[in-house]
Amino acid sequence: MAEFIFMLTWHDATVPNALQVYDEIRSLPLKYVGFKDIGQPAHVLRRLADEMHTDGREVMLEVVSEHVEDELRSIAAAREIGVDWVLGGTHPDEALALLEGSGLHYCPFPGTIVGHPSVLTGSIAEIAESARSLTARPGVHGLDLLAYRYGGDVEHLIGDVLAAASGPIIAAGSVDSIERIRALNRMGVWAFTVGGAVFEHRFPAGASVREQVACVLAAAREGSLEHPEEVVLD
Repeated sequence: MAEFIFMLTWHDATVPNALQVYDEIRSLPLKYVGFKDIGQPAHVLRRLADEMHTDGREVMLEVVSEHVEDELRSIAAAREIGVDWVLGGTHPDEALALLEGSGLHYCPFPGTIVGHPSVLTGSIAEIAESARSLTARPGVHGLDLLAYRYGGDVEHLIGDVLAAASGPIIAAGSVDSIERIRALNRMGVWAFTVGGAVFEHRFPAGASVREQVACVLAAAREGSLEHPEEVVLD
């Protein structure tokens, strides 16, 4: 079973009503919730992180930047806000220097990332080698793999990255259907992120965020999708 990381993000920014959205889904059995440092001021993100920690969750900040200066600003914000994980980014040397001693789990992007929204390019062999090299570095906990932002054979890509890398592999970006969630479960990734697809009501459930998130949870657990609201805390 792959872990579901719900991202309070849409169009590469934290949603304006992030606190209200979190309150709507906080009773669901989510272990991991995340956001970006763009879209909301730092004090709102700190409050979000505090509430998530109070609820026993781990908090993730996602970095999606084309320029090193923006990426390092996000890394610095992660420490200030008090998250547990930093996902993404393409400048590991600089990021690791900023994260030293923080205890945060750092999962950068393997391969060559271009454009915005980000796309993964290169051959599968090159991406797998990047995965191996990155996870061999002290301080790199795992990887944030843009699996469904790759133009080639996604299953082949994921299989080779899993074989080459150490640590957890998170599938990020364009996980927008039950079929893709089932495929990720079958292929054995540790986790996947979903953000915008929930806010765009892509899943076969009601239009509320709670119903959409419950549906994704059910799919991640390989449970029934007929009654997604049955996914509740004990």
